[in-house]
Amino acid sequence: MLGSVSLDLLRKYDKPGPRYTSYPTAPLFSADYDAKKFEIDLIRNNDENTSPISLYLHIPFCDTLCYFCGCTTFVTSDRTRIEDYLLLLKKEIAKAAFYIGRHRPVVQMHWGGGTPSYLTPNQILDLTSFLRQRFTFAGDAEFSVEIDPRGLTREHLQAFQAGGVNRISIGVQDFDERVQRAVHRIQPEELTRQAMQFARELGIPSINVDLIYGLPLQTVETFQRTLEKVVALDPERIAVFNFAYVPWMKPHQKLLHPEDLPSAETKLHLLKQTIETFTGAGYVYIGMDHFARPEDEMAAAQAEKKLHRNFQGYSTRAGADLFAFGLSSISHFGSVYAQNHKTMPEYRRAVEEGRFPTAVGYRMGKDDQIRNYVIMRVMCDLEVVKADVEEKFGILFDEYFDSSLSELKEFVRDGLVRHTIEKITVEREGRMFLRNIAMCFDAYLKTMRRENVFSKTV
Repeated sequence: MLGSVSLDLLRKYDKPGPRYTSYPTAPLFSADYDAKKFEIDLIRNNDENTSPISLYLHIPFCDTLCYFCGCTTFVTSDRTRIEDYLLLLKKEIAKAAFYIGRHRPVVQMHWGGGTPSYLTPNQILDLTSFLRQRFTFAGDAEFSVEIDPRGLTREHLQAFQAGGVNRISIGVQDFDERVQRAVHRIQPEELTRQAMQFARELGIPSINVDLIYGLPLQTVETFQRTLEKVVALDPERIAVFNFAYVPWMKPHQKLLHPEDLPSAETKLHLLKQTIETFTGAGYVYIGMDHFARPEDEMAAAQAEKKLHRNFQGYSTRAGADLFAFGLSSISHFGSVYAQNHKTMPEYRRAVEEGRFPTAVGYRMGKDDQIRNYVIMRVMCDLEVVKADVEEKFGILFDEYFDSSLSELKEFVRDGLVRHTIEKITVEREGRMFLRNIAMCFDAYLKTMRRENVFSKTV
């Protein structure tokens, strides 16, 4: 169990920084990396490659607009528009599958959005069948999907379960009705309970609940009630995200009333109580915004140093190349990052012309790969063994990261990190500041504007 959380340290390290779902981070991706380069890299990556793969599908449609949302989404009730998108998505998948082949096992697949459960049960079954015809799925593949309890039926979950889904992530955000009205997401508690009951009855073994702290009208008292209700629901995993108010990037957030947002001090209290409540209830604090039951695969993966981090957050399937399909989705394989177009006209034009819908990307150099490895070890393993880095990349760790280790001294003084000759270890309280600790090893931050680009770290 994590002890009492220090508000002084939360205040000290509350500054803008990357979430490190990638390194280098997405703002560094360039339009110089285009569809032609992506196709060349895809061919090279799959030439006699038998390593496992992970698939991501972006389903951008929603029934209503949540004012807090930072994802690429479209609100529509036009089912023909959804069918049209699914046809484009299949074309993109089929083109990539031609190069990837069936010889590489799929060990993980995630459907995100938007709202994947906004598809009809028949669309879910059809899309799943389409994928299984083009890829070979491992018998123990993890197949997860994001669920909105509003509009969800048992038939939806039956379709997902029939297609192989064994993990669902349920968006809750906050159970308080005033907060729900303020963010335009009215979701009675009973709907969430019903969705979890459907999943349990169908034998879906793992449920994650998503919450957000920092939403309008949240108070320490009301959010504590939400936290206690989540504990009573007993999900296997919980993710609690820091709300990023970025109306200059997401114009619909202007529909929120800024005066209703919690103060910076209140947000720190919300984070403090979140960590203390969930660890007090027996959850393992994985780090940042994730919690898991001790017996859950995620907790076991972290203990065994098999945890991985990608654009979907923490993952238990390390070593898999990620191929992502749909609007705004990001692939990562070998030394390449590639992101699809974010607008429908551009995405449609590329797919209909037989091109990959690549908008921007990045080819990592050696320094990028070294720092990526170290940052991911901080984020996932909570320690960096210097000899492992030296052996893997042929460097002298202390010499290579001299300036980084100087920056790390402050975290050592604050009791958040332990630094010895052999390794760097994140202490228990340091798990709240993984982003800040990782920033010490980021070569690009000194030349980047952080404000209006990255969210606050806590």
